[in-house]
Amino acid sequence: MSTDYYALLGVSRDASPEEIKKAYRRLARELHPDVNPDPEHQERFKFVTAAYEVLSDPEKRQMYDLGGDPLSARGGAGGAGGFGATFDFGDIMDAFFGGNSSRGPRQRSRRGQDALIRVQIDLSTAVFGGTRDLTVDTAVRCDACHATGCAPGTEPATCPMCKGRGEIQQVQRSFLGQVMTSRPCPQCQGFGTRIPTPCPECSGDGRVRTRRTLTVQIPPGVDTGTRIQLTGEGEVGPNGGPAGDLFVEIVVSAHALFERHGDELHCSVAVPMTAAALGTSVTLDTLDGPLDVEVKAGTQSGEVVTVRGKGATRLRSGSRGDLHVHLAVQTPTKLDPEQEALLRQLADLREETTVQVGTSSEHHGLFSRLKDAFTAK
Repeated sequence: MSTDYYALLGVSRDASPEEIKKAYRRLARELHPDVNPDPEHQERFKFVTAAYEVLSDPEKRQMYDLGGDPLSARGGAGGAGGFGATFDFGDIMDAFFGGNSSRGPRQRSRRGQDALIRVQIDLSTAVFGGTRDLTVDTAVRCDACHATGCAPGTEPATCPMCKGRGEIQQVQRSFLGQVMTSRPCPQCQGFGTRIPTPCPECSGDGRVRTRRTLTVQIPPGVDTGTRIQLTGEGEVGPNGGPAGDLFVEIVVSAHALFERHGDELHCSVAVPMTAAALGTSVTLDTLDGPLDVEVKAGTQSGEVVTVRGKGATRLRSGSRGDLHVHLAVQTPTKLDPEQEALLRQLADLREETTVQVGTSSEHHGLFSRLKDAFTAK
């Protein structure tokens, strides 16, 4: 035993596997040819790599501790001094990128996928909330095999190719020596086990497709685009994996009377000319029920009557916005002789038979009003 592998890595003879790996990563970052092209450092890197190969393998380390050299029987340069050394390329990647490359078989059970479904509701449900029954196509646990994927009375078998490791290793020659690479086992897809007799109900997936009905609670204040998350109501994962989530996206249908802008509701009400002039009360069928809206005498077209607290509910807070009633004064277009005579009589009484632009005191300019003020003094 001419080479002291422990000294090469700078660890004690009773060092743990984790200490040996940590020491090798530190030296690999320092001595790797891609980082340090100095020939002397390259030669030392080959020795360090060979030392790690021996000390990281329990069988080779035991042989070395008993006085043998597991690398001496190799062809080529032999031992730690030549390019015959073999090392795991995954450990080199871990050393430079700080990763902890996953080793061992993959888990068959995985989390299920999330699902998205759109639900159309009316404006009243959006404002006050409610419930909806939804029928969804999803994946559920297979009861025939209890989500194992195996036919009743059978169980998974260890993969004969990878011996349950889930990966196979290949040795390739490179300028660094013999590089050992790992890849998922093609026979078991990296699981380490095979299912020789799949369940006839789920074909080995551990889940089956079905249709089920869910009751969704819609909170007050939702709007188009609001998503409600139902945790664990998505598809069940393969082979007993946890279920994903179900997202319900709200679509609010248009209302015949009201338009929604945030938490405010707007509507337009036509008011006859005579009612606008004399004043009246309009009964409006709101989301809360019939509501009397007062139209004051002399109301002009375009005026807005605001009813506090009768708008849409604010999501999460529970308070409500306002209802805005837009008044549109309608001028009659068809008059019978009696109606026309009455309107002409009214026009004569109000001296409104002709319209003179700019003569009304309401339309005097600033300088005219100043002149009138000084004249009055």
